[in-house]
Amino acid sequence: MNIFKSFGDTRRDCPAGKIATKSPATMLLERVRMVALGCVLWPGASLADPLPLLNLDPAATTVSGLSSGAFMAVQLQVAFSSAISGVGIVAGGPFNCADKSVWRALYVCMNPFWDGPDPAEAIASMRTLAEQGKIDPLDDIDPDRIYLFHGKSDHTVARATMDALKETYLSLGIPEMAINYTVSVDAGHGFVTEQALTACAKTQPDFLIDCDIDQAGDILNWLYGELSQPIAPRDLGLLTFDQSLYTEDVAGMDSKAFVYVPVACTEGEVCRLHIALHGCNQGRETMGEDYARLTGYNGWAEANNIVVLYPQAVKTPSPWYNWFAGNPKGCWDWWGYSASDYLSRTAPQPAAISRMAGALGVALGR
Repeated sequence: MNIFKSFGDTRRDCPAGKIATKSPATMLLERVRMVALGCVLWPGASLADPLPLLNLDPAATTVSGLSSGAFMAVQLQVAFSSAISGVGIVAGGPFNCADKSVWRALYVCMNPFWDGPDPAEAIASMRTLAEQGKIDPLDDIDPDRIYLFHGKSDHTVARATMDALKETYLSLGIPEMAINYTVSVDAGHGFVTEQALTACAKTQPDFLIDCDIDQAGDILNWLYGELSQPIAPRDLGLLTFDQSLYTEDVAGMDSKAFVYVPVACTEGEVCRLHIALHGCNQGRETMGEDYARLTGYNGWAEANNIVVLYPQAVKTPSPWYNWFAGNPKGCWDWWGYSASDYLSRTAPQPAAISRMAGALGVALGR
């Protein structure tokens, strides 16, 4: 039995067996050859592989995220605005909301103690970094499509924070008609998916909630326009790859991550890239493949030639002398735990995700 053969494709003679321990360069060459043959690597291989090089449309890269992943999605959109064409934000907030402060993250951005986020401060921060050449020009954000969602029962990230994010986009010149802002669903803090077991209004691990809404479909249809209806994703379409090849030992990023590759994309067809960022306590070390498999992106991806990249954050302990310095819940860095620069194109986590996108075939950075 050929465990590398893609489902429904018996025309190609794909190599059998799993990848042995080889150098990253050798594995990458072999992986590219297998993609060219239309083969799909067995995801249970003992050694995770490099990302496959695909034929991706450079004008069709989008990003989405929940909670800390939503804050990181905003950071990616702003830093790489020339390459990213749309963003889906579920319970996030404005760019540089925390301003290198855990206290601000908790009591200004998530649950405002006195004053909430100020859109003017977010825009001032963007302008400073753009003038320094550390992020792409702000004018490149103007054409973007924006999906925003805040649940009525979400008491983890305040509605005022999402309102401030919308105001930030409007102040940047994005027209109201390009923004889809949903606030009417009685949802708790979580990603809304029809495959969840948690009731809609609750907030509890695994932060996947069932509100009879296909949020992944809502996000992708808003960002890309009307799509074909989803089909059953292939089990072998979800690949585990060696994320450490792209992180350069960045704090807070796991050694492995996931990518969903539709069969058409393995055959050389032009595909689009969507980057889906989990929230706190939703990474591989906590949930395994669940965020990648249960959010609902993969069925839409298979039907519409969309590659979905699922980067993975990981918990990092706090030193005994400063518990604010760690990342105990496996969140993405939107307050500065990984480095003093966590916002620019060359900041550790955004740069790592950019390298992953480049390995797949689309450059984010200049």
